[in-house]
Amino acid sequence: MSLRAIKGAQVILTIDDTRRELHGADIVFQEGKITAIGPGLAGDLPAIDAQGCVVTPGLVNTHHHLYQSMTRAVPGGQDALLFGWLQTLYPIWAAFTPEHIYTSAQIGLAELALSGCSLSSDHLYLFPNGSRLEDTIHAAQYVGLRFHPTRGAMSIGVSDGGLPPDDLVEGEAEILKDCIRVIDAFHDSGEGAMCRVGVAPCSPFSVSRELMRDAAVLARDKAVMMHTHLAENDEDIAYSLETFGCRPGEYAESLGWVGPDVWHAHCVKLDAAEIALFAQTGTGVAHCPCSNCRLGSGIAPLRAMRDQRVPVGLGVDGSASNDAGNLVAEARQAMLLQRVARGADAMSAREALEIATRGGADVLGRAECGRLSVGARADIAIWDVSGIESAGSWDPAALLLAGPTTVRDLVVEGRDVVRDGQIVTFDLAEGIARQNSMARALRDSL
Repeated sequence: MSLRAIKGAQVILTIDDTRRELHGADIVFQEGKITAIGPGLAGDLPAIDAQGCVVTPGLVNTHHHLYQSMTRAVPGGQDALLFGWLQTLYPIWAAFTPEHIYTSAQIGLAELALSGCSLSSDHLYLFPNGSRLEDTIHAAQYVGLRFHPTRGAMSIGVSDGGLPPDDLVEGEAEILKDCIRVIDAFHDSGEGAMCRVGVAPCSPFSVSRELMRDAAVLARDKAVMMHTHLAENDEDIAYSLETFGCRPGEYAESLGWVGPDVWHAHCVKLDAAEIALFAQTGTGVAHCPCSNCRLGSGIAPLRAMRDQRVPVGLGVDGSASNDAGNLVAEARQAMLLQRVARGADAMSAREALEIATRGGADVLGRAECGRLSVGARADIAIWDVSGIESAGSWDPAALLLAGPTTVRDLVVEGRDVVRDGQIVTFDLAEGIARQNSMARALRDSL
């Protein structure tokens, strides 16, 4: 790829090591990597005009269930707590095919891109009717986002005391074998990789102790990251105490599920000892504030985790428990919830944006993403602050207080994914129509 530039930005929020904020500056990039940042660099290079815009790193999503974008606002699950919500949705998901998984991932990733997201993880833990992890990987390649899919799993069905129906669980030997297959086929450990694969047993209430332990051994043998749900709500804590005789953090530690190669979703109910454990071991957290609110799970101790230097990123979670996949909305919600819980000075707009960018990249082990600096990947979001959302704002860089929730332009690995507010990598309208048709057919079949 030839040299390109972003020129004349009103403000560039670098979120680099010194947290520089540059005014009227340019960014030059080539071969997917930033080569220079500063004033007057664009010259005669092919350039994106960023006058009247705030430029940030691409946002990073650390927890999603992309397949769920096919099942938003399902009656019966709209007002349920976590366990009841899952029991409502499981029978619907059991009818999914590979085409459902692919289409919902495509639309979910496009929605993320429009909210400025350049890197997303995904937690796919059910594989009905021949579905495979690569159904999501191919969707990400089509949309053009950097992707970190995780091979999830459920192995303990309702007949064995678990929560999921028996027809959605898999044998544990088959799970581990398929983890090896997808890692060998799709994982790229190199800098700037567009796809990395993780290992992700679903949750303590849907897999065995043995699978959790074996999955950790496999992941470390393959040098890939590990992910699961943990301490999501009061039901989750009660299940852990009754079934394992300990809290979720203790259970995770006993099975090798702490360390810088591990990140846990939600962690709403971590206590002080568990927060200290995560801080000491460098264990990451995917904070999902909108989903936590939607399911009535509570307010995660984000301020306490940040103060103790627990690595924390944001996650939109699945669109069946969030109903949206907008990382800007997620970052604003994270900020507001900490203010509700701890006061108006508990979290600034800039800190919440940092969690949504640099914080998430660090959780996923991608230090070359989530910041704008020489040598970092050219994952860049451009926000038009000349519109009504920012009208009258004295600080356009405070995007989460007064700014757009849709990106104007998004560049990923130096390539355009969103231009002038529109996805340019595929026909989004056709994809939406296809997803709506498939969702109606699912609804009518039940």
